[in-house]
Amino acid sequence: MIKILLAFFCMSAVFAQEVDADLLAVKARMDRVEHFTVDIQLDVDISFINMPTKQAKMIYNKGKHTQFSSSDFVMIPKRGLDFSLQQLFEYPFITVDRGEEQRNGVTYKAINVIPTDKRADFSIATLLIDTKHLRIAESEIFTKKHGAYVLVFQYENEASLLPELVAVNFEMERIKIPLNYMGKDIDVDKKQMKTDGVKTGKITLKMSNYSIEML
Repeated sequence: MIKILLAFFCMSAVFAQEVDADLLAVKARMDRVEHFTVDIQLDVDISFINMPTKQAKMIYNKGKHTQFSSSDFVMIPKRGLDFSLQQLFEYPFITVDRGEEQRNGVTYKAINVIPTDKRADFSIATLLIDTKHLRIAESEIFTKKHGAYVLVFQYENEASLLPELVAVNFEMERIKIPLNYMGKDIDVDKKQMKTDGVKTGKITLKMSNYSIEML
């Protein structure tokens, strides 16, 4: 009996170390993207910041840090730029199947991604995978230094690989806001900013004019 139990636990441990096949399929699809540029419209929804719509350009090169350029100050959370999920896949990880979840009447596969390398900048992530179209519908990432992020992706059509809209929700307590560089068209309520309590923010990124190079 003891031998049987030991064998069962050993087999369970092996299965737990396997990386989810659907996630690997999503990764393989994303790995085909070598380079892309896209125009971004940014809208900030933070209770103590009044900021007009901003414009920026995003530049992605596989294996390198994503870059963006703008003629004005823009607030773009680091995780909001990771369309390719290369930061999530940068170091070894394991996955755990969490069953299914629904969003707006659509059922997605839910998995946890847990890094096994201490160099990873996040402790755990939950992904909702569109297994039919092999892409990520939503991700919740708990970083080690910058709090939690929830990213919701919307796509133009069933064939789209990259999103046309990303809503990034995050905790303000962990975000450093460079007030001295925000520009004259941005109004900050410093009194409200300093009040106690958990503050959250949302930035919506709307993409257009994709130029994509693939393998």
